[in-house]
Amino acid sequence: MDSSILEETSTTMNRYKQHIGLPSLLLVALVFAGCQGKITENRPIHINPNMDKQERFEAQEANPFFADGRAMRLPVKGTIARGFLKDDTALWTGKSESGDWTQIPVPVTMELLERGQDRYKIFCSVCHGLSGDGKGIIMTGGYGFVPAPTYHSDLLRSQPDGYFYDVLTNGVRTMMGYGSQVPVNDRWAIVAYVRALQRSQYADVNDVPENER
Repeated sequence: MDSSILEETSTTMNRYKQHIGLPSLLLVALVFAGCQGKITENRPIHINPNMDKQERFEAQEANPFFADGRAMRLPVKGTIARGFLKDDTALWTGKSESGDWTQIPVPVTMELLERGQDRYKIFCSVCHGLSGDGKGIIMTGGYGFVPAPTYHSDLLRSQPDGYFYDVLTNGVRTMMGYGSQVPVNDRWAIVAYVRALQRSQYADVNDVPENER
């Protein structure tokens, strides 16, 4: 290659380093300089402060626009929130149209059981125990609560699925209902898991797949 071309190329590269490389290095240095882990007393800079000051009302706040002076409004008469039509009686109540207890009205899959296990550990195990024996930490910790029943008694093993759903939703005796805390599908997932717990304590060799015995 001609020496003049090599010299021109070298000159171009040097100019590139001077004009491009140096600013890049300065930018990197500035970035690292700003990451020193120090606490600043300066207020953060809001690029878009539109959300800081909104014309809105807080919960329970008075609103003079309405005749009753309340900012919180009830749903429009005759309307139902999406997903709360409750047209499926079995799903929402655990009972049939005739009032009889139903079986679990959703497909019992491994995903449902795993969800039920997760929710059971959060909401139920503190009283009913991880295995459903009624010996959760609340029952064994000397807190003075009425003992929770075991799921493994003949009485509860003979109860239909809808009964467990109703108890979980509305409560029974000293147990509070969880209808306001646990969504409807999660309630059925818990029922399915309770059934799995019951079966696990009374399973025999025929319940185990032949290739896993």
